[in-house]
Amino acid sequence: MALASLPALAQEPVDLLLVLAADVSRSVDEAKFQLQRQGYANAITSQDVLRTIGYGRRGRIAVCFVEWSGAASQRLLIDWTPIGGEADAAAFARKVTDLPRSFADRTSISAGIDFSLSQFDRSPFVAERHVIDVSGDGTNNSGRDVTTARDEALARGGTTINGLVILSAVPSPYNPEHTHPPGGLGNYYRNNVIGGQDAFVLVAEDFASFGKAILAKLIREVSSRSVSGRPS
Repeated sequence: MALASLPALAQEPVDLLLVLAADVSRSVDEAKFQLQRQGYANAITSQDVLRTIGYGRRGRIAVCFVEWSGAASQRLLIDWTPIGGEADAAAFARKVTDLPRSFADRTSISAGIDFSLSQFDRSPFVAERHVIDVSGDGTNNSGRDVTTARDEALARGGTTINGLVILSAVPSPYNPEHTHPPGGLGNYYRNNVIGGQDAFVLVAEDFASFGKAILAKLIREVSSRSVSGRPS
């Protein structure tokens, strides 16, 4: 009875809740994996990103980092972290580069979306906008239908799923349409993965250009009118 009378802890308001959801399936070799991790670290510490965060009403966002692969392979590597300045960003980036890889399984974008969506329910922060930032180099080939997972996530309201597609120069030898589906991987993501307010796909021509792509993506996500109240 005494516990029931205790007031609930208030969630801290921020401008954006952002889940960075990175593909670490087996098509992502070690060199590609390192480029991807470093790209996230460089982007979150970029002065352009930090300046954009500062333009928000509260001047802070909250970010967590998820790695996903097969249907049963998802892990929260970095829990919800507020980022409002250089020190916050640097600490987050160090964890991104230092933590070991989680998986090298198949590619379940659907399970990655489901797992990422569940992180919002346990966040100690609150924001009007929830964004899942999915990066990947192939189609869904494990777990449930990705379009169904996308649609169910969007049906909750207030969530946007954006995509960062990483193209491969050579088709996957064991399943060419996994990395090179008909119409291209960018269109696959547009039709099956992304959705919600202002949803978009960016394309990195290869893993080496991933850093520039994720930088542009973070700036675009953080600078939304609904976050900052300013034109994007």
